[in-house]
Amino acid sequence: MKKILLFFSELNNGDLDWFVQKGKKETIQPNRLLMREGQVSEALYIVVSGSFSVVIESQDHKELATISAGEIVGEVSFIDTRPPLASVRSLEESVVLSIPRMQLLSKLQQDVGFSSRFYRAICLCLSDRLRGTVNRLGYGYDGDDLALHFGEFGQSMISNLELAEAKFNWLIKNVRGS
Repeated sequence: MKKILLFFSELNNGDLDWFVQKGKKETIQPNRLLMREGQVSEALYIVVSGSFSVVIESQDHKELATISAGEIVGEVSFIDTRPPLASVRSLEESVVLSIPRMQLLSKLQQDVGFSSRFYRAICLCLSDRLRGTVNRLGYGYDGDDLALHFGEFGQSMISNLELAEAKFNWLIKNVRGS
């Protein structure tokens, strides 16, 4: 869940309202693809509940990760506009908030403040992923120790993460209610 906390730590309440208004709640049945390796995705996803397996199909379905509530899916392809390098398949019934690519691009072009906050939020998520990759390669601490990981942030960032958790809980409540 730390990725969504990093993401939401940069967004304001109006940004979250926009995501809930423009996003679409989708229920994904077990063993269904959310994204397919090599095929352009038309949305960015926030996992509200459930879990997904991230696999590289072209390498004998090598599993890269398991993701669950609080993760963002499709952010790399959204940023660089290339097809995803991996497929994302539901492991159980899951709920996502799907943000259509074209609506998000339009919002980013029209609202400079939102754009700045959104791209900084994505950068924080990608930076965290890169640090985790470096750690898994054997450099540094155990990436699964969330308390230790967040302990590396300054006090202002920790306060932002606490607020971000409240924002994510608000988003879950509003998406499930729609």
